[in-house]
Amino acid sequence: MGIVGNLSSDQLQFFNSQGYLVIESFASKDEIEAMIKRMQQLVDDFDPSSTASIFSTKNQQQSTDDYFYESVHKVSYFFEEKAFGDDGNLKQPKQLSINKVGHALHEIEPAFKKFSSSEKISSLMYSLGYKRPAIMQSMYIFKQPGIGGEVVPHQDSSFLYTEPETCTGLWLALEDANIINGCLWAIPGSHKSGLVRRFLRDKDGVKFDRPSPSYDRKDFVPIDVKAGSLVVIHGDLIHQSFENQSPKSRHAYSLHVVDTDGCKWAPENWIRRKVEPEPLYVS
Repeated sequence: MGIVGNLSSDQLQFFNSQGYLVIESFASKDEIEAMIKRMQQLVDDFDPSSTASIFSTKNQQQSTDDYFYESVHKVSYFFEEKAFGDDGNLKQPKQLSINKVGHALHEIEPAFKKFSSSEKISSLMYSLGYKRPAIMQSMYIFKQPGIGGEVVPHQDSSFLYTEPETCTGLWLALEDANIINGCLWAIPGSHKSGLVRRFLRDKDGVKFDRPSPSYDRKDFVPIDVKAGSLVVIHGDLIHQSFENQSPKSRHAYSLHVVDTDGCKWAPENWIRRKVEPEPLYVS
């Protein structure tokens, strides 16, 4: 197999103590440009009248139509909550109205597949101790200028639960992300307190199994990063991002990886794949 871990002992120690890690210059300019350019083409070709699916982390219940469920195998488009006027029409061009595109870019689109299945991603997961890692979802997140919606405090393992827990988020900044345009914020070390709640799917739709605790804003630290930086996020880390009220977008590409060796994908997760995902490697 020949995969070698690419994290230093200091990086691993930081990740294990803080619950996240920033790796600067993880993606090359060519990789970033390829993904941004391809997404521009996809959005240009997208017909907004084909869907009015809105993505909101505040009201997850409204996102649970078949379009949302089937997006696990497709390239699907989700609008910002504030994209539409009272008349039901978009208030600005579609290019500035989409919240995210997901959830199978890593399988379908070559520019995204190339980065997602790159040796450096595999080396990273190997460093973290994964035996048979698989990407369960991918998202291109726009964080649109002026209307880029807030993402409320959450833990990734709530949505992508395995027994035992193995979810890790990989969040790549395609543009600079700072406190002005809606960067990530996290509570350092919060992953050590374990998973707070789960997001479950049943015959009636999806819902959390309990209300969210309230968090103190002063406990969060901003994760201010340059384009090309990768933020590695422990599945139990509490993190969020605020609304983007600036005139500048904050594009990011996000992957969520779980191990498929010695652990079980929870059947009540919202993602229910028809075909098992290909592992990045088997060790």
